[in-house]
Amino acid sequence: MPLALAAWLILICYLALFFWGSAEARRAAGQPVWLFAYARGRDRLAAIGFRLGFLLALVGPVVAGSTALPTGLQVAGVALAALGMAVAFGAQMAMGASWRVGLRAGEEGPLVTTGPFRISRNPTFLGQFLLLAGVLLASPSAPTLAGLALFAASASVQIRSEERLLRARHGGAYDRWARQVPRWIGLRREERT
Repeated sequence: MPLALAAWLILICYLALFFWGSAEARRAAGQPVWLFAYARGRDRLAAIGFRLGFLLALVGPVVAGSTALPTGLQVAGVALAALGMAVAFGAQMAMGASWRVGLRAGEEGPLVTTGPFRISRNPTFLGQFLLLAGVLLASPSAPTLAGLALFAASASVQIRSEERLLRARHGGAYDRWARQVPRWIGLRREERT
């Protein structure tokens, strides 16, 4: 149970950092960064899915029974959760005034292609996925598994919508970056001419 508690506390810590970082981005951008209220259709479902996914991940360790994975896997889960928290929050901070929670045409910030965005076009989502997967390993439960699956599905929808908006806003600069940097993670690829 101490390892499950450690992963749960890492998740709580991440959420506190996420909300603090979002408030800082709002201050830096001089405009609201929470755009989920403008979501429609599949994007609205994704917005709900993100919230529900994190809620299930929070509840999972609390309702988890005595079922536990071997200690080594639980330790790996805590380490993965900590790594995920660091990646997600680091990526959020790297976005600075471009940070948005949700999307709305015309409210995209400048294109960020440096820092963690050199190896992933979506390092925040990647980090959040790792965080939730780590919580699942440290404290396996049906709600935590459902939360991870719901998060992954919601991220997939959100990413595709963001790609359309960024391509429309940044054109060739976005296309060049997208050809070099994978959607999720990988080494920088040479641009084909």
